[in-house]
Amino acid sequence: MAESWVFGANDPELGFGLNHLPFTAFVDPTSGRRRLAAGIGACLLDLVAAEDVAQFPSTMDEWMRQGPDAWAALRASLQYLLSRENKDRKVLEAALLPIAGTVLENPCAIRNYTDFYASRNHAMRVGEMFRPEKPLLENYDWVPIAYHGRASSVVSSPAAVRRPMGQIRGDVRPRFGLTERLDYELELGYFLGTENPLGEPVPVADADKRLFGLSLLNDWSARDIQSWEYQPLGPFLGKNFCTSVSPWVTPMAALEPFRCSAVAHPEGMLGYLQEAGQGVSLRLEVRLSTAKSRARGMADFTITRTDSAELYWTPAQMVAHHTSNGCNLLAGDLLGSGTVSGATREEAGCLLELTALAPFSLPNGEMRQFLEDGDEVTLVGWGEAAGEIPVRLGDCRGRVNVTPGSR
Repeated sequence: MAESWVFGANDPELGFGLNHLPFTAFVDPTSGRRRLAAGIGACLLDLVAAEDVAQFPSTMDEWMRQGPDAWAALRASLQYLLSRENKDRKVLEAALLPIAGTVLENPCAIRNYTDFYASRNHAMRVGEMFRPEKPLLENYDWVPIAYHGRASSVVSSPAAVRRPMGQIRGDVRPRFGLTERLDYELELGYFLGTENPLGEPVPVADADKRLFGLSLLNDWSARDIQSWEYQPLGPFLGKNFCTSVSPWVTPMAALEPFRCSAVAHPEGMLGYLQEAGQGVSLRLEVRLSTAKSRARGMADFTITRTDSAELYWTPAQMVAHHTSNGCNLLAGDLLGSGTVSGATREEAGCLLELTALAPFSLPNGEMRQFLEDGDEVTLVGWGEAAGEIPVRLGDCRGRVNVTPGSR
């Protein structure tokens, strides 16, 4: 990969090199309007200001519908224009602005949101809490489990998370009040590019190339509300009050060096899911800060390290199953992976798993079982492989507010 002339682009610690080129949207301080941009080094390339040299449609979903050939052509063009091989940089230099201090938003117009349950490790440990004699239901190893979430409450990081109210189980009768068991969920969010017509399933062998990119995603959960309401129909108000997603979308093309084999299914799988495609191996972390730790100037505490390579279902299988009944997916649709958890409890992607046995102690002496007011959760991820330039995903961050309606 050639080097770039943009400040910070060749720094592997930043992970925003020519091999990455993630997309975002920023708020123009002059007009207040959203403008699409690509990340390079410590800078944003304003794609509207650079339209004379890099043709880009006015909206992200319009461009995503054009498919892999269009995505590859723009990516190759940007890689050349931002490389040291390009000597005519005047227009591009004028279109660059610093990332620091800029208000960013996810560039996709999210039409629909579906949350999968793709980590067998997570499903097993959660099942052990409620059904120790049979942690996994009989369908888990055969069908990619998912539910339809609420697209209107998907927000860009950094998110102000309002502690939700809801019905909570009581000794004699339920009560209505603020959740006392607020949790995060470490997930990957995949964005659909090309669409399928209503009634036409997407074959699993064709599914991977319909995915444009991914972001880190946090599907915030009120566990006490969720546990009271979820039977018999599944998640509702315990999940749809807020889902936060990174403002950066990393193209799947940038993650090719970090592709990995699909996880083996010992019992096999049905034919329409058999050409599973590949997973993606991304190192993921959950970092936590508290009101007290920030007041003392302490760094965030890393409370989980895991890897997405262990997800039981691949992105291609998620798309194939989602459309197997003829459901039509739209450009910009968001598919969450579900909580990403490793084989050990220390690799768990949510507090429900981490603290199932006991609360844990933070380095500053505070104890946590679930999130408290003022806690801030940051999801971090990157691709790393021998001989490859690292790719750092855009962080996904959210801070818990005190009461509903507060900011």
